[in-house]
Amino acid sequence: MGDILQLVLKRLGLGVVTLLVISILIFFAVELLPGDIAQAVLGQAATPETVAALREKMGLDQPAIFRYFQWLGGAVTGDFGVSLISGERVSEAISDRFVNTLFLACYAAVIAVPISIILGVIVALLRNTLFDRVANVVTLTSISSPEFFLGYILILYLAVKTNYFPAIASLSSDMSFGELLHRTFLPALTLVLVVTAHMMRMTRAAIINLLASPYIEMARLKGVPAWKVIVKHALPNAWAPIINVVALNLAYLITGVVLVEVVFVYPGIGQLLVDAVSKRDFPIVQACCLIFAATFILLNLAADVGSILTNPRLRHPK
Repeated sequence: MGDILQLVLKRLGLGVVTLLVISILIFFAVELLPGDIAQAVLGQAATPETVAALREKMGLDQPAIFRYFQWLGGAVTGDFGVSLISGERVSEAISDRFVNTLFLACYAAVIAVPISIILGVIVALLRNTLFDRVANVVTLTSISSPEFFLGYILILYLAVKTNYFPAIASLSSDMSFGELLHRTFLPALTLVLVVTAHMMRMTRAAIINLLASPYIEMARLKGVPAWKVIVKHALPNAWAPIINVVALNLAYLITGVVLVEVVFVYPGIGQLLVDAVSKRDFPIVQACCLIFAATFILLNLAADVGSILTNPRLRHPK
């Protein structure tokens, strides 16, 4: 147990250091953008005195390193400052949007994870058959297609031509849960098509790799059915790579939804980030990027811990 705790603490420390480095890159990347933030907010017609007053109010007259530590200290406590456009607290502007993004990611994960594992087991059972070849072609096509392309294809056939689902995922506070699922089905399905293919291929590869093991051969020689060999013997030993790839794809579902949210005009944090970039609302841009980075690092940490807990060789490295 001590070895596991030590490994987890090492991964956690590495994650904190990585997030610190990313925060430096985010802050100073915004600092290096051309133009004056105060001038961009006030417009070209602003007088130099007005611009100087706003720069002083925003703290832009202070050294960049001082402003970075001030911003980092606020970010640790959840205070990302104030929006330059609306004057709203950044944390308040992001909170509802982030909840919407989490809902969309969970919606897609609930569909994608069981389907990908079941399909991975099936194609491993039917290796080198017509079903396996068709599944490989479909998954490779899905992985190779950009998210926005898949989204527009789904809009064309499931929204425009058949009118089964709305093309725009508009949300309201008074809608029922069933209506919420219906309105967000197309963006969720787009994410499902992307991540299911990757998880299914990794599950298939993990199962096939274990099928050559001696204990699997022994189970087959004893006359154990093929499905039972995979479910009872191969699958439990394949959980480590499967959990790893599932956690990484869950991280993608949360951090990689920007294009999907833009295509379906979904009110999530990705759409907020794009709007903030177009309006040069830098406090929101910095906060969104830092939240995406923290989420990705946290889920990567979960993937590492899951791999350790499900693999005896990692739990007892000696």
